[in-house]
Amino acid sequence: MLGNLTGFGTGLLDDFQRLEQQLDQLFGSADWPLGIRSSQRAGFPPVNVGSSSESVDVYLFAAGLDPKSLDLSLQENLLTIAGERQQALDDEAQVYRQERFTGGFRRTIALPEDVDPDQVTAQYRDGILHVRIGRNETSRPRRIEVH
Repeated sequence: MLGNLTGFGTGLLDDFQRLEQQLDQLFGSADWPLGIRSSQRAGFPPVNVGSSSESVDVYLFAAGLDPKSLDLSLQENLLTIAGERQQALDDEAQVYRQERFTGGFRRTIALPEDVDPDQVTAQYRDGILHVRIGRNETSRPRRIEVH
């Protein structure tokens, strides 16, 4: 139908789709902003990191994951989170657009030097993984009284 409207056969549209797929394979999926208000993609899952004098909080936005399939490790000051999101589509389905990430992922986050590997908790709730890493007691600010 579209071929009749444009005056071209559908072969031209197939060529453009094939070219797009080849460019994605060559350069990877778009690592540049998709629009004027878009931000650069950093990877999956998106991460927020915040800190206080007592802890460092890492939030991973990863809906649809099985929390038991996540692999978390903390070595020195590097937090590594790995896992896999399964595809929920039928193998016979033809995908026209896929914006939801599927497959394996691995994120490594550099943390401050004063994190305490013995004070780590992780909770997965409502599609958000919250990892809290405590800071060493000696590195926390303390109030000094002047006499």
